[in-house]
Amino acid sequence: MTVLDRLRTRALIVGVAGTVAALLLAIFDPLQAARSYLLGYLLWFGIALGSLGILGIHFLAGGAWGALIRRPLEAATRTLPLLAVLFLPIAFSAPSIYEWAHPGVMEHDPVLAAKSQYLNLPFFYLRAAVYFGVWLFVSIFLNRFSIAQDREPGDASTRRLEMMGRGTLVLYGLTATFASVDWVMSLEPHWFSMVFGLLIMSEQVLSAFAFAVPVLLYLRHREMVSDIVRPQQMRDLGSFLLAFVMIWAYLSLSQLLIIWSANLPEEISWYLRRSVGGWKEVGTGLVLLHFAVPFFILLSRNAKEHAKVLGGVALWLLLGRWFELVWLIVPTYETDGFSLHLLDVILPIAIGGIWLWAYFGHLARHPLIPLHDPALEDLENEA
Repeated sequence: MTVLDRLRTRALIVGVAGTVAALLLAIFDPLQAARSYLLGYLLWFGIALGSLGILGIHFLAGGAWGALIRRPLEAATRTLPLLAVLFLPIAFSAPSIYEWAHPGVMEHDPVLAAKSQYLNLPFFYLRAAVYFGVWLFVSIFLNRFSIAQDREPGDASTRRLEMMGRGTLVLYGLTATFASVDWVMSLEPHWFSMVFGLLIMSEQVLSAFAFAVPVLLYLRHREMVSDIVRPQQMRDLGSFLLAFVMIWAYLSLSQLLIIWSANLPEEISWYLRRSVGGWKEVGTGLVLLHFAVPFFILLSRNAKEHAKVLGGVALWLLLGRWFELVWLIVPTYETDGFSLHLLDVILPIAIGGIWLWAYFGHLARHPLIPLHDPALEDLENEA
């Protein structure tokens, strides 16, 4: 049994055990289960979709850093069909999750009535179908062209991937923005932010980096690619992690300052809800967990060259992503102060186990390192 087979088996055991536990708890509180499911789903969905964005950047710009994590990222994008199926519980339980989906709410609220042409369940379902259709289309052709480069090396394959990268970035930017509005921002439909889509995209890309880096570092000796994963490439990956940590912090601060300076009741209510009853301390912890600690560690050149430190920071950022989703989603429903339900922990683990089972299966289908990526060929020639 290979290391990927063992990882896949362990992930499935965790996923099944977590699913059984979540189902038992959901019997007593189905409303909480629906809301916690959204939190867990967005955690793993963000990794898969952020992987599309990074692949678009790599195929457009090139570089050994992207070639090293290319196959882990491609495997993540191939889980999108599974994620489309896992989205169905959210679609079916939308009235339990979204205020605007409650029967009769739109008619009695003038603000929501003005948004009713966009915020309605039939259109919500149609948009979700379009998003997944676009993501699946891009993922299928992106992976097909990438694998074809292994068999047909040359400038033609490289140019085809470059064109695919351009289209991927455009489609990713559009669909991820609208999906973030539909699935997260509309949890509080009276509130809006022009920065929110960019903020969610930056977090998705950061999550994808934070996931792909530990996968590469864990498998590098077991898959006989340790000669290619050199300190320079590890520094590059660490620098990208640092860059997206800073981008996330910049966009988060920009959104706060814009809303703070405008001081409009329909905008500041979102932050006020997250500033009382213990949520202020959670927000402060998020700044430390998701920015300050990884920022100062990744400033060190030595830290980025040390595999265990770099992998540890990446996993720390994934924990920070869960923490951020708690801060984004849970205050929508827990208006009396900080509260964390057991399902908010169990469902992310359950969904993660199932997702990782599929992920490691996809990862095992192709060599961990692309065979004819020009950046890696140049790197091998330097050796």
